[in-house]
Amino acid sequence: MFFEYPALLWLLALPALLIILYIYREASGRTPHLRVSSAAPWKAGGTSVLAVVRHLPFALRAIALAMLVIAIARPRSSTQVEKTDTEGIDIILAMDVSTSMLAQDFTPNRLSAAKDIAIEFIAQRPSDRMGIVVFAGESYTQCPLTTDRATLINLMKEVQTDLIEDGTAIGNGLATAVARMADSDAKSRVVILLTDGVNNRGEVAPLTAAEIAKTYGVRVYTIGVGANGMAPYPVITPWGVETRKVQVEIDEDLLRGIASSTGGRYFRATDNTKLAEIYGEINRMEKAKTTVESFPVYQELFGKFGLIALICLLAELVIRLLLRRMP
Repeated sequence: MFFEYPALLWLLALPALLIILYIYREASGRTPHLRVSSAAPWKAGGTSVLAVVRHLPFALRAIALAMLVIAIARPRSSTQVEKTDTEGIDIILAMDVSTSMLAQDFTPNRLSAAKDIAIEFIAQRPSDRMGIVVFAGESYTQCPLTTDRATLINLMKEVQTDLIEDGTAIGNGLATAVARMADSDAKSRVVILLTDGVNNRGEVAPLTAAEIAKTYGVRVYTIGVGANGMAPYPVITPWGVETRKVQVEIDEDLLRGIASSTGGRYFRATDNTKLAEIYGEINRMEKAKTTVESFPVYQELFGKFGLIALICLLAELVIRLLLRRMP
């Protein structure tokens, strides 16, 4: 607790002075008194309750005055102001949601594994602003940059295939992610682009999108997901869903070129464990220290002292009325 106007605390000398004068007056016999021939009856009975109670009104008034002085000095409390180093980075997760992401070379499939590991990555970076962009034949923003981890995780869980036209528009996905960072003033801006295919759709060429990212100072990490060779893929047939082996096709040269031109890196994930390790490595690489000052939150305390003063004054009034009615 501290006082906004500590100089006013000198006024506490007033109740102290009144107490000294009151004691002096009592000791010098200047209070109303009655002369009797002998004080033996009072001495024999000890100190009466009335003799003690009669001092209470003055004591309560002195306490009330002291509380009022403290109240006008404006007592306050606050949290301590500290400067702390945090890792503030803007990150967009650009995720491929084409139907090929349903391949089952990951457990249970590529898309589910990518979502689960991305959620773990999000939870490990509480100081960053993060967002989600999804793409297939087109692209759109699933979640803009935010620090609301709960909302971000819930929206990541809702990512699925078949919401937009099928295909793989890597350039559109990257361009949309970069556009989300156009007005960012973060010291470090990162896009983590995850795909399992070859660019075959979209109005923006992937390398053109990479040049745009480079212009805005956005670093792009690219991740190719898919086992080497063949992968099991669910196919709908007239007789139900069948699992067939399909060739895994990832344009690794393109993904390397995007990462290299923007100062990022290309990774290849062939299973859940490898994908988790890639996110862990990106998590360790992207550390940007920024100083954040926490501002104090003040709480006014004068009301408590004012309430005590009011209670004391009311108690004084009640006691004085009771003393007048006593025989």
